[in-house]
Amino acid sequence: MPVLDSVIDTSSDTYQENRRVQLAAVAALNEQLELVIAGGGQRYTQRHHDRGRLLVRERIELLIDRDAPFMELSPLAAWGTQFNVGAAIVTGVGVVSGVETMIIAHDPTVRGGTMNPFTLKKNLRALEIARVNRLPVVYLVESGGADLPTQSELFVFAGKIFHDLSELSSMGIPTIALVFGNATAGGAYVPGMCDYAVLVDKQAKVFLGGPPLVKMATGEDANDEDLGGADMHSRVSGVADQFAVDENDCIRIGRDIVSHLNWRKFGPAPSATADDPLYDPEELLGIASGDPRVPFDPRDVIARVADGSRFSEYKPRYGSSLVTGWASIHGFPVGILANHRGVLFSEEAKKATEFILLANQTDTPLIFLHNTTGYMVGTEYEQGGIIKDGAKMINAVTNSKVPHITINVGGSFGAGNYGMSGRAYDPRFMFTWANAKLAVMGAQQLAGVMSIVGKTAAESAGREFDVEADAARTAAIEQQIEAESHPFFISGRLYDDGVIDPRDTRAILAIALSAAHSNHIAGQRGYGVFRM
Repeated sequence: MPVLDSVIDTSSDTYQENRRVQLAAVAALNEQLELVIAGGGQRYTQRHHDRGRLLVRERIELLIDRDAPFMELSPLAAWGTQFNVGAAIVTGVGVVSGVETMIIAHDPTVRGGTMNPFTLKKNLRALEIARVNRLPVVYLVESGGADLPTQSELFVFAGKIFHDLSELSSMGIPTIALVFGNATAGGAYVPGMCDYAVLVDKQAKVFLGGPPLVKMATGEDANDEDLGGADMHSRVSGVADQFAVDENDCIRIGRDIVSHLNWRKFGPAPSATADDPLYDPEELLGIASGDPRVPFDPRDVIARVADGSRFSEYKPRYGSSLVTGWASIHGFPVGILANHRGVLFSEEAKKATEFILLANQTDTPLIFLHNTTGYMVGTEYEQGGIIKDGAKMINAVTNSKVPHITINVGGSFGAGNYGMSGRAYDPRFMFTWANAKLAVMGAQQLAGVMSIVGKTAAESAGREFDVEADAARTAAIEQQIEAESHPFFISGRLYDDGVIDPRDTRAILAIALSAAHSNHIAGQRGYGVFRM
């Protein structure tokens, strides 16, 4: 396979400015991640420790294999809202007893681990990833249940957690609940619906109604242990399969359960040479444009992500605004689609369509690297059939059955987001670089369109156009769209699975590909109607 020749002038003004902007974006990301790790803050983490409890990340660290990676998902969930960034829950893919698993863990230092609307979205996204990639689920449970002031946004869809756990079990995907504390009311059904349940002595409280509710409903005086303690559930009710004397014992038992699942991955093992790229991933900070309006050559990114920087380009002289070709990442063969100069013309759309069909014929996963302003507009292109050619590409993406992994490396605007397998097209995983943008169009373009529409409306109505009001409105719209296209805003609403440092791209892709190979890897053998 050909090796990419990537020569970057690290001393150039452009490189240095890009690096400055990207480092600032990564620093801002790390600042937010520190808030996530802090949970409910020093006061509540200290109180938790004083009670002899492990913090949520300490539990995860003991659960996963020594030195194994943990790919955290949606860490910025709820960013910019009234709720704590992170949404009181930690989710991610980690290796437990040699098995890649989906880990879902409540953070009890954040309002007792109660579930708010973003907690629910994050939880359901983790269960969806477990289902489509066939990953066993390990639930680390300690939650006060629903955040009651937002119950109207929770109650109806919270039942999907139970639905998904039941569905996973029916699909033969194991679910394991390790209960460290409260699992009350509806939360009691999590250990009740998992295939395996381990409860910690004197800490686990698994009941539909606590002592106050029981007193109000029946007049009975009851205590926590008789209602839902680990000893009762392991000796009397049978809800607990295993009794853990403390948290470390609970984690030990959980790891033992996973080790006896006799788990086998359905997808093929890595088949290519998994040598490192020839070029330093540190250089990605200077390659990625500091200004999303300025394109950059995605081959320079591929050269720092693909094994041995090898890349066999498909149709290199046709539709050159989209780079397509074959590579491998940590030994997993992949097809890559990467935007070059931003705009997708008819040639790029048809090229992408053919490439996606070929990848499905050979059962090859696809990596989409977004940096697109969308499909081209204008009389010439409309008459040339850009709509039907774009529809071909979107048809191919929609019906493709091989795993898609999507990374927004610069910008993802308009229908280009759809054609490049954005969130609405169910990629297995989707991540965003720390300085990337996502919106229906750029802030200036959108504000300009609104201004033109306003001017046209004034002319049609025969009234004078208010230039000053239009300028104020345009500035306000630009500010709004700029804020709403920010990667933290996008990730905070779970429109992706996390904002990442560009230098971590190869590692993130490797973990995501390995997780996807836990399930069958098979392409689509029949498509819908392609408009000619």
